[in-house]
Amino acid sequence: MNQPTEPKADKSGVRRHNLSLVLRTVHDAGETTRAAVAARVGLTRPAVSSLVEQLLDLGLLVESGKTFSGQAGRPGTVLKPADTGPAGLGVEINVDYVTVRVVDLTGTDRVRRTARLDNRAADAPEVLTRAARLAAEALDTAAERHLTPAGAGLALPGLVSGGTVRQAPNLGWYDVPAERLFGEALTALRPTAEGLALTSDNEANMAALAELWSGALRTFLHLTGEIGVGGAIVVHGELLRGAHGFAGEIGHLAVDAAGPRCRCGSRGCLEQYAGQAALLAAAGAHGVQDLTDRARAGEGRTLTALADAGRMLGRALSGAVNLLDPEAVVLGGIYPQLMPWLVPALTEELSSRVVSGLWTPESGRLRPASPATDASRGAASLVLYDVLADPLAHAKPSGA
Repeated sequence: MNQPTEPKADKSGVRRHNLSLVLRTVHDAGETTRAAVAARVGLTRPAVSSLVEQLLDLGLLVESGKTFSGQAGRPGTVLKPADTGPAGLGVEINVDYVTVRVVDLTGTDRVRRTARLDNRAADAPEVLTRAARLAAEALDTAAERHLTPAGAGLALPGLVSGGTVRQAPNLGWYDVPAERLFGEALTALRPTAEGLALTSDNEANMAALAELWSGALRTFLHLTGEIGVGGAIVVHGELLRGAHGFAGEIGHLAVDAAGPRCRCGSRGCLEQYAGQAALLAAAGAHGVQDLTDRARAGEGRTLTALADAGRMLGRALSGAVNLLDPEAVVLGGIYPQLMPWLVPALTEELSSRVVSGLWTPESGRLRPASPATDASRGAASLVLYDVLADPLAHAKPSGA
């Protein structure tokens, strides 16, 4: 009886993997040399040089013309990710705005558009068509800058799975096939976008991914303060999604069982105290800038509203911190500009309720989100990471 033979290694698969390895290494370094890449990835210099030449031909890397040496030997020509070619399109749809962003392989924003819209006043197809219209305009500008979308990421409100918004109470959306509707609208406006790969996730998850990829944190809670309150959990560099993909809905954690009715149907949800709409109503303010101006002026009603919101945030977060033991809690959305007034009460709650005793005002574990790490950047970056993972699937040889 013949013994089964071990399958032979697929040489094309190995090369594909190594192309990704080299491209990711250059991407992470920003700029580097062939020798430095070889030392980093453990391949021979001739092998790396061959891979680099292919990535140059694919238009994914460029040589800057200058030389650089951080080690013994001849200086090498500097390699950088290309700022033309494949790009990521990120689209964030929220209750009162739509943001579209195009990011190139260097991680640079090349196009950014925001439209302030009350999306509660329109049905889901109209909102997604508005977003597609803004995206089509951004793609036209990107094309002028020699950028081609490798895909589009949709950052959507509420519970999202399989390209569908299962429910987004603040918009009144239930079982909305968001990817399909957006894709159809974008193709109708810009036929060259037909077949563009789409991916989607909850907007708080997308913002958390942007934060993960921008810094050193690997295990953290991310809160996004908008009309509601979004949450995401990152553990050892991976999103914690839960059994159905809906983990992180901290905005609907009840902090007062006898509190006001929430649009989700429950009572006393965190967003009824710490969401943008709730804060503005409690302070009698007409917008986030007005709220901030009133707080700076020491207006009593505003300071009380912010302190109450901080306490409720602390109450919700202390339970999450006790359960998950994160390195830090990151506050995004409108919260960074409100932190001077939110943090005292928030930290007091964390200090008194977190059993480890590690959450003191001096711990530095309560942080504002990094600049420009919003959900649209996370959505665009998700597309770019697909390019880094499989360069051959997203590039054409130069001159093609």
